[in-house]
Amino acid sequence: MALYLIGDVQGCDRALQRLLDKIDFSPSRDTLYQLGDLVNRGPDSLGVLRRMVRFGDAARCLLGNHDLHLLAVAHGVHKPHRNDTLGGVLDAPDRAALLDWLRQQRLAMLETVAGQPLLMVHAGVLPAWNATETIALAAEVEAVLRGDGLGEFLPQMYGNEPAQWSDALAGAARLRVIVNVLTRLRFCTPEGAMEFATKEGAGAAPAGYLPWFDVPGRQTADVTVAFGHWSTLGVLARRDVLSLDTGCVWGGCLSALRLDTGTAPGQRVRGELIQIKCAQAQAPG
Repeated sequence: MALYLIGDVQGCDRALQRLLDKIDFSPSRDTLYQLGDLVNRGPDSLGVLRRMVRFGDAARCLLGNHDLHLLAVAHGVHKPHRNDTLGGVLDAPDRAALLDWLRQQRLAMLETVAGQPLLMVHAGVLPAWNATETIALAAEVEAVLRGDGLGEFLPQMYGNEPAQWSDALAGAARLRVIVNVLTRLRFCTPEGAMEFATKEGAGAAPAGYLPWFDVPGRQTADVTVAFGHWSTLGVLARRDVLSLDTGCVWGGCLSALRLDTGTAPGQRVRGELIQIKCAQAQAPG
């Protein structure tokens, strides 16, 4: 049995098939953890969703910002963007089943790999949140996404404010911050104030901001955090963080990390990187 982390697919189903062929993935034997943004901008979001549904429990997927955007567009609370490629899903005869499957997916996962903790999110974690708190806060949003209040929440999901977390936050503002942290975060201040305009690499941090994973005293420094979302960052393989968005939809690579289940006690999660070049090249926008 093999365990794999896979970065942002964004509708590139052919690339995903080639990657799965390269790693000889078998849903009866192996498990993949997909780090969010299954859909959008690539040519076949419908194919990606159908594939993951077919894999059943062998595919454990996170929700990224593009996946949440699909739910919002499907519920008529947000207009499609100019470069969206969601029509195949929205027009599919199995649309309802696919969207229902999507809303059941997680915003954060905490697994044990060879005795070591692995926290998985799409984008990031605020410095003040530990792994257990991150899972609990993600569950607050997950409950809303799966419940009868989804249509009411989706119009309130968008916005950059509040830009900083407080335990006193309640209602839509609280849920919005959680969504922004887990699906959009790149840079924040040491105090946890977030900045969403900058999409360049880690060296482009605005004055006073740091990549979220470089904030001193970060409470998730005691676990390995795996994430996607940040294509201009590329692969980052440190003891404390693993980033796997390598810009497949922009003409980069689609990446998988075969997790080392033989990690020795006291070591962090590690693995073998497998990549395929993605022929799809979507213009940024």
